[in-house]
Amino acid sequence: MPGRDIRFLFAALVLGGNVQAAELTIERLFGSPDINGTQPVQLKFSPDGKRVTYLRGKDDDLRQQDLWEYHIGDATNRMLVDSRMLVPDEEQLDEVEKARRERMRIAGKGIVEYTWAPDGNSILFPLAGDLYLFRLDADAGEAVSRLTDTEAFETDARVSETGRYVSFVRNQNLFVVDLESGKERQLTTDGGDTIRNGMAEFIAMEEMDRDTGYWWSPDDRYLAFTRVDESPVELAKRYQVFENSFRITEERYPFTGKDNVRIQLGTLELETGKRVWADLGDNDDIYLARVDWTPDSETLVFQRQSRDQKRLDLMAANPRDGESRTVLTETSEVWINLHHNLKFLKQSPGEFIWASERSGYQHLYRYDLGGRQLAQITSGDWMVDRLLAIDEDRGVLFFDGFADSVLEKHLYEAPLTGDEPLRKVSDEAGWHGIVMTRSASAYIDSFSSRNVPTRVSLHATNGERLTWLVENPMDESHPYFPYRERHRVPEIGTLEADDGQTLYYSLLKPFDFDPAKRYPVIVYTYGGPGAQVVNHQWGRDAVFHQYLQQQGYVVFALDNRGSANRGTAFEFPIYRQMSRVEVRDQERGVNYLKSLPFVDPDRIGIYGWSYGGYMTLMAMMQAPDAFAAGVSGAPVTDWALYDTHYTERYMSTRAENPDGYTLSNVLSHVESLRGGLLIIHGMADDNVLLNHSTLLFREMQKKRIPFESMLYPNETHGFRDPDINVHRTELMMRFFDRHLKAPKR
Repeated sequence: MPGRDIRFLFAALVLGGNVQAAELTIERLFGSPDINGTQPVQLKFSPDGKRVTYLRGKDDDLRQQDLWEYHIGDATNRMLVDSRMLVPDEEQLDEVEKARRERMRIAGKGIVEYTWAPDGNSILFPLAGDLYLFRLDADAGEAVSRLTDTEAFETDARVSETGRYVSFVRNQNLFVVDLESGKERQLTTDGGDTIRNGMAEFIAMEEMDRDTGYWWSPDDRYLAFTRVDESPVELAKRYQVFENSFRITEERYPFTGKDNVRIQLGTLELETGKRVWADLGDNDDIYLARVDWTPDSETLVFQRQSRDQKRLDLMAANPRDGESRTVLTETSEVWINLHHNLKFLKQSPGEFIWASERSGYQHLYRYDLGGRQLAQITSGDWMVDRLLAIDEDRGVLFFDGFADSVLEKHLYEAPLTGDEPLRKVSDEAGWHGIVMTRSASAYIDSFSSRNVPTRVSLHATNGERLTWLVENPMDESHPYFPYRERHRVPEIGTLEADDGQTLYYSLLKPFDFDPAKRYPVIVYTYGGPGAQVVNHQWGRDAVFHQYLQQQGYVVFALDNRGSANRGTAFEFPIYRQMSRVEVRDQERGVNYLKSLPFVDPDRIGIYGWSYGGYMTLMAMMQAPDAFAAGVSGAPVTDWALYDTHYTERYMSTRAENPDGYTLSNVLSHVESLRGGLLIIHGMADDNVLLNHSTLLFREMQKKRIPFESMLYPNETHGFRDPDINVHRTELMMRFFDRHLKAPKR
């Protein structure tokens, strides 16, 4: 109830009476319960704003997830669906579903995703390949109904806007179930082989943050969907090694500079079955970035991005005849970043909110479908992140962003007219992850700082906290409690890049720090676009870095140019020359470290994963005197082997930028390596293919350059098995201790 401070934990696991200052171990980093405390998964408001739902792991197996709710009115939480009661045995995923989950970064088992029906009366979820519907108004024994029972997997399921239908994809075709009659209907029939209906293509899921290929109109009259033909895409072989088997997988992989899929956008009228294809333009070598409907269901709106990603058109199409027109166009001489910040106003037909980086920073604008700008809502030398909700009755919208500091993310309110100052809603210094109700009547705040693990609370839109959802206090019930006395808070400072821009760094000193001693350093890097590692946030690597400082290491991280949330002037210097500017900035950080009296300049190591693995290799090879050792995980080594949308955005094509591709190729620099190198890769990685590492292995072997490696069978790009992660981390620590712990002579 409003004003009450009601506490409850999603899991209460009290740790014995040991309150002594304990030293972290690698086993504890990956053990149960989560060292960071209980973290609810997929927090969502019900459409009426009266409930908060989430996924929670079982006490005996945190990966086995069930569906839970917190009822705001009576301050109670309860399990809605027990996944084991429905499917007692371990589910067996097919290859399509495995790939989809990898693209969407879905972890765990049991119930791993769910969708509220727009009317708020039911929740739809997949389990073991079939679909189930939980009805809130049904008796306990009859609340869950099974909608499908087939050998094939039903994926990307959702309830239509009026609540009449459940739609899904099966065997690359679209289906609906009429919830009134219970009858199933197949909407497309030509799916199969290289044809996919209603499914997001690889590029859309992996690089464009578009995880679906179909969209209901608000009145359920139409279903817009994509028809993707993968036949133009090169058929590549991927070699996957598992514990006791070897598989050669043929898949369509869109290598940079090569052909992409052919894509169509259609509308299907449910009552008549009439199908109309939208006019996407004369050039079919484009990306379909986003698809939406206007609130009156009269207009299908889509975003068309050029192949070189320097142009983004917002298009409006008539669903009855497919005729389309351009509403507005964004252009750049470098690239256009996609966003999810298009929202239509219901009380002002034809008007919408749009985000643009035309000023150098992402800001919000108000437009109409005639392409006329009505207001600029936000402005300044800072970035808006996400448009969260619109309260049309009050004439305001809510967004999160960095108006106060790039190191902190806050919730803000702004008038739709853009003629009044912003109001900062969140106040505590740190990082606020926000989920709002559709009506903008309340919000969930997942907050953390450098010294506070994530805690989750419910708030009114004036910022008042109504209740804790997960308070996560650092008391004896918290898993991190025994280690708190050895916890140290990273220092944050700034350096200057060679073009005068500000670089933020964090520095964590060892637990037993003695300014008279000299310590080894481990530099953590990601360094790539779309990420920020230096901020006032607990962060996913926070506890591991605490482990490193307890092992006697200084831990350092720096956000180089090219990383996120700083505007285009900070992002764009990497264009057509990936690694060059980034390594110069990281080297600037190392030079600063070497100027510190407590740093041993001969014992500096570096590590990173994915783009961070690439950065580790390039930093050691382009700045060979800076690092004594490095651990590179799942690295890209040759951008010609990566996909079109990501690589061409930053590098153009190899035909148009041959010098840039040579400069950014790790294999061009191997002879410069001086320090010790360990390379780690999953043998079933379908994002950064294992070929990247094996090509590097061969090149270094031919040039007789020593290195170490570890390949993990069955592991994809993100390692999920706790035992494997313990092994990987122990391996890395033995390597760093061997190279960095003994003082150099």
